[in-house]
Amino acid sequence: MIKRRKLNGLKAALNRQAAVALTGPRQVGKTTLALRLVDETPALYLDLEITQDRLKLRDPALFLRHYENKLVVLDEIHRVPALFNTLRSLIDQGRRRGHRTGRFLLLGSASMDLLRQSGESLAGRIAHMHLGPVDVLEAGRAGSDATPLWLRGGFPDSFLAKNDRDSFAWRKDFIRTYLEREIPLLGPNIPMETLETLWTMLAHNQGTMLNASRLATALMVSAQTTTRYIDLLVDLLLVRRLRPFHYNTGKRIVKAPKVYIRDSGVVHALLGIVDHNGLSGHPVVGTSWEGFVIENLLAAAPELTIASFYRTSGGAEIDLVLEIPGHGLWAIDIKRGLSSRPEKGFHIACQDLKPARRFALNSGNDRYRLSADVEAIGVRELAAELAALA
Repeated sequence: MIKRRKLNGLKAALNRQAAVALTGPRQVGKTTLALRLVDETPALYLDLEITQDRLKLRDPALFLRHYENKLVVLDEIHRVPALFNTLRSLIDQGRRRGHRTGRFLLLGSASMDLLRQSGESLAGRIAHMHLGPVDVLEAGRAGSDATPLWLRGGFPDSFLAKNDRDSFAWRKDFIRTYLEREIPLLGPNIPMETLETLWTMLAHNQGTMLNASRLATALMVSAQTTTRYIDLLVDLLLVRRLRPFHYNTGKRIVKAPKVYIRDSGVVHALLGIVDHNGLSGHPVVGTSWEGFVIENLLAAAPELTIASFYRTSGGAEIDLVLEIPGHGLWAIDIKRGLSSRPEKGFHIACQDLKPARRFALNSGNDRYRLSADVEAIGVRELAAELAALA
């Protein structure tokens, strides 16, 4: 079993709040993490995908009142959104009797319903946490090769598969499950074939500027409809929109976001890439690595870190800008080679933004100075440094 770094943070959140919402895509390990807590703590676990467990909540206030002294884990909570008002009442009643923390752990695969409902009904009573795929700090020891994680992605069953073909088959099934089952359950009337085509187009255009009009033309729908479909993939925690960094430099700054499919293994499955040999020769290899690095660094970064990129029409560019509370701006240039040296545009961009720290990130493990203000570093080493700030 892979030890997830979120476990201690989850325990701490339950010790300070009555409810905690843990979101993340399906099959990412939310239930496994919750069951570890159940093994350690007096708790009741209910899976709301199971009819029998849903029937127990026909009168939720009556049923849950019997478990006031236990942690109640409600898995796939967004399938029964009417529960939120009941939970608010139970939390308030429990507070008056001295039960102020650790009442409910809510697990959900889609951020949109879960966060919206909990924001309306449980304001001031809930903490929010996100569990992403396995990252480089969880997957292996320091100095080990990150390539298997990059190729297969961080979904535990994909990463731990016996071989690359089994991993690839798992990810194809994962994609099909979302298209055929998960998205229709959420209500939007989206043709499955259209969404699959869009998802694949985003994989081909991994890490490029979002051009909704161009995508819409290929899909034969409006730009507004295309944006709505991308919004859905973002809400399902499958796609990331990386916003441009806005700074008054007096220069023309790119305003469109970059779009990344968040898990590199899903990118490769959508493109039919089975093994490292196929990945190495594919046109997406560089931007796939870039997206992999970004997700792993953001998984390790302290809470409230703001991520963006910086690009001007004159060619100044920083692949990833991190605004870290208490630590200023960090500028990160991302390259796939074993060694890297930033190009001129990175140095010009750094003159604009004057970041506190500057890194040239590569796929190696060595760490060394390129100049007085730029340090070469690997993804695991930089992720560990960010995690140490938390």
